[in-house]
Amino acid sequence: MNGLLLVARREVATQIRTRAFVIGLIVTGLLVAALSFAPKVLGGDGDTYKIGLVNSQQLPLHTAAPDIEFEWRKFADEPAAKQAVLDGDVDAVLVDDARVLTDGEIETELGVLMQSVNREFKLGAAGVAIPPLEMQSVGADTRYESARRGIATVLVLVLFMLIIGQVVMVAMGVVEEKGSRIVEILLSSVRPWQLLGGKIVGLGVLGMINLVVILAVGLGAAMASGLAAEFPPGIPGLVAAVLAWFVLGYAFFATLAAAFASLVSRQEEVNSVLTPLTMVIMGTYFVSFYSTNDPTGTLATVMSYIPPFSSMIMPVRMAATEVPMWQVGLSMAAMVLGVLAALAFGAKVYERAVLRTGARLKLGDVLRSR
Repeated sequence: MNGLLLVARREVATQIRTRAFVIGLIVTGLLVAALSFAPKVLGGDGDTYKIGLVNSQQLPLHTAAPDIEFEWRKFADEPAAKQAVLDGDVDAVLVDDARVLTDGEIETELGVLMQSVNREFKLGAAGVAIPPLEMQSVGADTRYESARRGIATVLVLVLFMLIIGQVVMVAMGVVEEKGSRIVEILLSSVRPWQLLGGKIVGLGVLGMINLVVILAVGLGAAMASGLAAEFPPGIPGLVAAVLAWFVLGYAFFATLAAAFASLVSRQEEVNSVLTPLTMVIMGTYFVSFYSTNDPTGTLATVMSYIPPFSSMIMPVRMAATEVPMWQVGLSMAAMVLGVLAALAFGAKVYERAVLRTGARLKLGDVLRSR
């Protein structure tokens, strides 16, 4: 174990001081912060709200918000108005000058405007205390739907870029040590599994640093921009889950990447030997991206239990919708078994191939060798 930690410490110390790592970390942080402020900056003025009326008068909302456009539409009865709300034809409907119908929670800006203007308008006419408008949702509670979809989409991109980036770094590091024969010197001091494990752990720590920075900057910028107010509850739990799933996914793919990379001695051959693994990662990415729009669908649900797809799909489902804890636990247990299988397979291939330089080795020959 001391040998593994020694190799891991060497990997971290070597990579963390490089200019590429530092610049990449700074650029990533700036991009995440920019994305968090983008909705506020790009949103700006010029919003338009469509409001329906049923037995009600128009409220002078334009006097309180002259930069916002309001479109009014009258309905003959409440059922017709409800259908218009559910169809998305209007943002809200004022009924009997007392109730506001919406699909889910009303948008904060519109709700505040209607409450304040209604109070001032009626108070000026009656000169008595005016009760607030009653907000009534006529559809499912979709207040966090758009926020969940946005978080899930960003999560897909972050996990994909980090996993594939760190996996390639592991593979390139293995080939570099093998091609330069440094691996022979290292294996005189540590065992093959310690060298393999140390490289995976060390580069995994760097990936974790990147992920923590992305999450911290993203959450901090979201709170500063006010975007965090639209986040669903349970964000701390989701952050913890994302970190855990990243560790499992990275461990699986990085172990296999190191094993496949040990079959070649030149860095020019890394891309070809990693093609099957890269295709699996790409497949996981595409299914995860699809899951952002249909997190409860059959494809997303089934694939979230199958390693290694579950390492990216399940956290995306958790971000996009409510997932029962038993499903999360079952998926994680299956992924842990997948990681253990990958470690056993990868360690065997790495130990038998890493010292054999020259032409590219065939995986079947390596597995049959002793």
